[in-house]
Amino acid sequence: MIHVENLRFSYPGARAPTLEALDFDVRPGEVYGLLGPSGAGKSTTQRILMGLEPHFGGTVELFGEPIGALGRKLYERIGVSFELPAVYLRLTALENLRLFAALYDLPTRDPREVLGWVDLLDAADQRVDQFSKGMKLRLNLARALLHDPELVLLDEPTSGQDPTRARATRELVNRLRAEGRTIFLTTHNMSEAAEICDRVGFLTRGSIPVTGTPGELMRRYGKRQLDVAASTDGRIAHHEFPMEGIGANPEFIALLKAGQIVSLHTLEATLEDVFIAATCSLRTATTVHCSP
Repeated sequence: MIHVENLRFSYPGARAPTLEALDFDVRPGEVYGLLGPSGAGKSTTQRILMGLEPHFGGTVELFGEPIGALGRKLYERIGVSFELPAVYLRLTALENLRLFAALYDLPTRDPREVLGWVDLLDAADQRVDQFSKGMKLRLNLARALLHDPELVLLDEPTSGQDPTRARATRELVNRLRAEGRTIFLTTHNMSEAAEICDRVGFLTRGSIPVTGTPGELMRRYGKRQLDVAASTDGRIAHHEFPMEGIGANPEFIALLKAGQIVSLHTLEATLEDVFIAATCSLRTATTVHCSP
């Protein structure tokens, strides 16, 4: 769905290139998360994928074609929802979607149906200048999905949303993936990325040194140890055991026989830990791939 090879890009007057030898692929029907610190080039990468930065070096292909060859047809096939709302404040939510629907040559969804997807149907006839930030962002997402795009570009999709709304947005992303759509997202929310992304890539200094599935990366950067919480006289104490040979460890066996174990947890890293390792200590490392 997306093929990027040796992508290079520099802003005029910049001391260093924003993107340098950037390589990644996004498979059809997957949720791919591009993660990295502010200023790493995530937004620039998305702008290139949107056809807004044509002066780059290297190869960028969408749908198996060079992005420059797609022309305006690109916008019939992609949907874009960024963190800053791109809607008309003096129109209602329904008027906004009807206006955007009129811009497409292809059939679009019923605007009321799409408003229902983002839980804004009750606010369909409300002017957008009365919306909260979270409501505006959900309307942004509705606008991006109005024409049934094959590829959806999302930037901080749950920013400004309470936990209930954020969960509903993640469920919508999962539903879009189940329908065969491809999602390319950027976020600073590592727990969210770990939950919904099939694969992630960590962008730092213009390239991606670490990429893979969240689960494999968290295991790779975590400890091969087991944290055991055991209760003794009403107090909880934690014990750590190496995973190798755990079934023959006499101390662990003793806790089992005594019936003192309250919980067992493997000490894998969080995606936040991987983020720190990938964007700080691994800045000069060679590329690491963790396959499913």
